[in-house]
Amino acid sequence: MNWTERIFKLREHGTTVRTEVVAGITTFLTMAYIIFVNPSILGDAGMPKESVFVATCLIAALGTAIMALYANYPIALAPGMGLNAYFAYVVVLHMGFTWQAALGAVFVSGCLFLLVTVFRLRELIIRGIPLSLRYAITVGIGLFLALIALKSAGIVAPSKATYVTLGDLHTPQAVLAILGFFLIVVLDRLKVPGAILIGIVSVTLASFFFAGNAYRGIFSAPPSIAPTFLQLDIKAALAGGILNVILVFFLVELFDATGTLMGVAKRAGLLVPGKMDRLNRSLLADSAAIFAGSLLGTSSTTAYVESAAGVQAGGRTGLTALTVSVLFLACLFIAPLAGVVPAYATAPALFFVACLMLRELTELDWEETTEVVPAAVTALAMPFTYSIANGLAFGFITYAVLKLFTGRAREVHWMVWVIGGIFLFKFIWIEGH
Repeated sequence: MNWTERIFKLREHGTTVRTEVVAGITTFLTMAYIIFVNPSILGDAGMPKESVFVATCLIAALGTAIMALYANYPIALAPGMGLNAYFAYVVVLHMGFTWQAALGAVFVSGCLFLLVTVFRLRELIIRGIPLSLRYAITVGIGLFLALIALKSAGIVAPSKATYVTLGDLHTPQAVLAILGFFLIVVLDRLKVPGAILIGIVSVTLASFFFAGNAYRGIFSAPPSIAPTFLQLDIKAALAGGILNVILVFFLVELFDATGTLMGVAKRAGLLVPGKMDRLNRSLLADSAAIFAGSLLGTSSTTAYVESAAGVQAGGRTGLTALTVSVLFLACLFIAPLAGVVPAYATAPALFFVACLMLRELTELDWEETTEVVPAAVTALAMPFTYSIANGLAFGFITYAVLKLFTGRAREVHWMVWVIGGIFLFKFIWIEGH
C-alpha cells in the first residue's frame, strides 16, 4: 500500500491520485486571487504589502496542510475575504486602532476559537443546527458563490438605483467567462475528467489573445516576512474599545468557517455516520490556522467556499488539500505566474458549482413553513448581506422565533436558543454601540 493510500484512504473514498491532484489544482486556481487581494486590502491599513503576501502564502499552505494531513478533508484554508476588509477598513481606518492591535485582536479571537473547538463546544453547536438550516447553508453558500462569480466576470455590476444591475456583456472578460461556463457544463455532462480545470485554463489562455492579459515571467524571490512576523500587539487588543472587535472576529470566524466546512463537507458526502469524527478534526485545523496567521501577520484565516469547486472536480480526501498547500508554497517563488489567472477565468467554475449546490433545496419539506422559511432566510441573506455569518444569524433567529410563536418550542435544540440569543445580542448591543 503506497503512502497516499495509507494516509488518505483513496480507495475507501472512491477516488484516485490523479482525480485528487486535478481537484486540488482546480481549488487552488479558484482561490489563488487571495495572494494578491489580501496584501492589497491589508496594505490599505498600512501593513507592508510584500510581507503580507508572504504571510498569506505561508498560512494558506500551513493551514491547508493541517486540514489535509490531520482531518483528511478536501478543504483549503486562507485569509478570509470580508474578515480582511473588516480588519482594514473598519478596525484600523474607521475605529483608529493600529494594525498591530488589530492583529492582536485576531490572535485573541483565535485563542477563544481554539478553546471552543478543543472543549467540543463547536461540535455541540453543529449538532444543534437543525437539518433544514444545514441544507440552507449549502444553498446559501451556492448563492454567495454565484454572486462572487458574476461580479468577477463583470456580468453583475453595482448600481445606485437598484444596487445591482447587468454589467457590460460586450467586454472580452464577460464574453470569455460566459463561453468558459458553457465549456465547463458541456465537458462535465460528457464526463470529461478535469472539466472545471480545462475551463479555467482555456479562458486564461484566451485572455492573452482577446483580453489584454500580460505575461509577467515565472520566478521571483520571496520578500521578507520580518515586518509583520510577531508584530501583533496583544496588550492593545485587550484594551476596552477593541473587546467588541474581538467578539465580532470570533463570531464571524465561528459561523463563517463552520458554515463553510459543513456546506462543502456535505457536498463531498462526508457528513455521514462514521465520518463525522473527521469534521471535529477539520474544525481544530482551521482554529489553529487563525492563531498561526496572526503570528505571521495576516487577518483571520478560514475555510474557503471555493473548495466546493475542487469537490465538484472529484476531490474527496486530504490529498486535494495537500495539492493546494504545495501550490501555495510554490507561489512564494512563482508569484508572477500565479497572478496570470484572471478572476473572470475562475468565475465560470464558481458559477457552475453554485448552480449545482442549489439542488439541496429539494431536500426541504416545503409544507412545513417553520422549517422552510428560516432555511430560505438563511440562504437568501448570505448573498444579499455578502456574509455567510449574517445568513446564519438571520436563520437561527427566524427559526427560534417561528418555533416559539407557533407553540413548537420543545422541538428546538437548546443550542439554537443560545446561538439565536448571541446573534440578537450582537445585532442589538454590539453593532448598536
